[in-house]
Amino acid sequence: MIRLGVNIDHVATVRNARGSFHPDPFNIAKYVMRVGADSVTIHLREDRRHINDSDVQKICKNKYVKTNLEISLNKNILNIALKNKPNFICIVPEKRKEITTEGGINLKKNMNKIRKIISKFKKKKIRTSLFIDPNLKDIKIAKKLETDCIELHTGKISNLVKFNKNYKHEYNKIKKCCILAQKIGLEVHAGHGLDYKTAAILSKLKQIEEFNIGHFIIGEAILHGIKNTIKRFKKIINK
Repeated sequence: MIRLGVNIDHVATVRNARGSFHPDPFNIAKYVMRVGADSVTIHLREDRRHINDSDVQKICKNKYVKTNLEISLNKNILNIALKNKPNFICIVPEKRKEITTEGGINLKKNMNKIRKIISKFKKKKIRTSLFIDPNLKDIKIAKKLETDCIELHTGKISNLVKFNKNYKHEYNKIKKCCILAQKIGLEVHAGHGLDYKTAAILSKLKQIEEFNIGHFIIGEAILHGIKNTIKRFKKIINK
């Protein structure tokens, strides 16, 4: 069964719009696990634009919520992650002015720093993933860094599918990455910009063991509810 991770950052975005306590990401994290999510993804950004330190503490502390914490290479964020001991870590790039994560992390530029971070999480027995663009070079570097998993940035193929453009070239790139990653012992995840249609297309690649989806699920939940949206995604990716 392909796993579904649900990113709940935008629950915090709604809460923060009023500077209030509702909706509470902690309650939503427990709920999405109850209705079929395999894990909950939260991104603790340096600017705290959505998820905050208290959210991380409460969500990671709950043993019934399998938490996938996205972090940058920032030292303070790293220390918060090590302190709270999430089930999983995904290392992502981060720019202050970006609306959302624009691409994969630059592995070549940050090799030494990333290697040290992965080593720290391995000592805590925390599964670590690297969020990368779909190219073979980064797959090979990821293996050298001894990460457990790679998560392929699917933003480009998602946009091509949404605008009814030819996505075959991008699909084949992702396919080659999936095949190589599995061959050399890296678990493959996929995320960013995914909707029902793109998830259905990529679920044909059986090397992908986990999809992480956030914005679209929260958006669909306004009309159809989180439970129904999660159920539909689970059905699509495991068809």
